[in-house]
Amino acid sequence: MRIENNTYPKICICLTGTSRLLRQFLLLLVLNGFVMTAMAQNGAKPPSAGKPFVLGTIEELQSKELGEKRTLNIYLPEGYTTTDTVTYPVIYLLDGSADEDFIHVVGLVQFYSFEWIKLVPKSIVVGIATVDRRRDFTFPTTIESDKKKYPTTGHSDRFINFLEKELQPFVEKKFRAGATKTIIGQSLGGLLATEILFKKPALFNQYIIVSPSLWWDNGWLLSQQPVIQGKNIQRPATVYIGVGKEGLTPTAIPRVMEVDANLLKEKLSALKQQQLRVMFDYLPMENHGTILHQAVANAFKMIYETSPTK
Repeated sequence: MRIENNTYPKICICLTGTSRLLRQFLLLLVLNGFVMTAMAQNGAKPPSAGKPFVLGTIEELQSKELGEKRTLNIYLPEGYTTTDTVTYPVIYLLDGSADEDFIHVVGLVQFYSFEWIKLVPKSIVVGIATVDRRRDFTFPTTIESDKKKYPTTGHSDRFINFLEKELQPFVEKKFRAGATKTIIGQSLGGLLATEILFKKPALFNQYIIVSPSLWWDNGWLLSQQPVIQGKNIQRPATVYIGVGKEGLTPTAIPRVMEVDANLLKEKLSALKQQQLRVMFDYLPMENHGTILHQAVANAFKMIYETSPTK
């Protein structure tokens, strides 16, 4: 087969004995080369690959408490400027890697803060990228089989210190962070958020706890009394607890996720603290894998639609 063109050097390609499909493929390669050459000679540029779509920024924070560098995905609301006097609520998202929950939770924050909706105030979102969830989100267990199966577990105290002593000060120094601080955690992240609520409730004033793994260490945390027991909370706090139709927990002693979540709600409600709002949300159409997005959407509605300040 012979391909000639008066403008370009003559090229002869011998395809004798070559299959029809291969001949067609080689022909397309040659024609594509001619097109690109013609565009270059005429000063034309090949089609642009487009510009990157930027959702946020990536920060790195060297942690002494954890002994490692942690990656943070940061979403700043529309109109945010470093020179502005406006401050913004901060949402701290556990499991905040780009391939985990950062993108879809930011989408909810952006959507509900649109000018024509104005349900959620424009907020900064700090996604804490995951390194080792079982290490960071669990307290020590007495279950020997779990110690062997998950040898890195039991260091939530370090992670809580990281949140309190390093991450929050870093965010408050670098960004225009306001007084309202929300934590979102699901599963083991929900367990950690509950532990913080019980031990250091002032770290956050809004807790979105979804499908918490309260089964850890045979439900030990549910047997503890929160430090706010018998005391007045210095400022209003809101706790949303969401759970789906999730069934039995992965424990030797049978437990049910929905029952544990209800027990948490009842324990908090029994404190009878006027400044503590407890909201319970059962989502029977969701399971442990699908619940987070819908639960966070519901939490925003329940928290802000009934907020005393609205």
